[in-house]
Amino acid sequence: MSTFALIHGAGAGGGWYWHLVEAELRSLGHTTVAPTLWTGDDTATLDDYADTVVNTIDTQDELFVVAHSFGGFTAPLVAERLPTAGLIYVTAMIPRPGEPPADWWSNTGHPEAVRIQAAKDGGLTGSSDPYVGYFHDVPKHLADQVSSREPPPPSNSAYYEPWPLDTYPTTPTRYILCTEDRLFPAAFQRQLVRERLGITPDEIASGHCPALSHPTELAAMLNTFTPARNEASGIG
Repeated sequence: MSTFALIHGAGAGGGWYWHLVEAELRSLGHTTVAPTLWTGDDTATLDDYADTVVNTIDTQDELFVVAHSFGGFTAPLVAERLPTAGLIYVTAMIPRPGEPPADWWSNTGHPEAVRIQAAKDGGLTGSSDPYVGYFHDVPKHLADQVSSREPPPPSNSAYYEPWPLDTYPTTPTRYILCTEDRLFPAAFQRQLVRERLGITPDEIASGHCPALSHPTELAAMLNTFTPARNEASGIG
């Protein structure tokens, strides 16, 4: 079977964010790791976060690196360090070479995309209330746990320093787009994926946190990307 390295984003509980997906993937025979990357060390860089992920992986299985949201800045660095069968962005930020995460928002046109979608849905998109803009389809008992589990924010070094790769890794890459996302609107994601990765995204009906709102569906989709599932289905 396969090993999945699951990289969290910001504001959803660190490595804990993935716990339901981990259970689903393990029930399918896969191995998972989901470290919490941020410790409050403000000198830590994106390379340091990638090192943390790499150091948790000890397997000869096919490796899939999966990134949620801000984790998109770390996942390609892991794929560059280890033999990787697949790099999978889950409603994630896609960096460009040399682009600091702090500049990603304006570079991608995110504020305007949110403004346009908010005008259509009455201000749900971009809402400052996390239960509206971020966790609207997450069961409340899970959303209520996030604040107590959330690690310190990413360091200033990681957020403001240029993304360190000169090119994207050559790893086969997929993007899972969340159609009900109120942080990264679906139309915005489709354009971003087309412009930066040149691929067509897979789609799941979910808000921004599918690992908490739709873990079974997300794990099933991830499973379809593995060699064993593809061979069983006659794909490839």
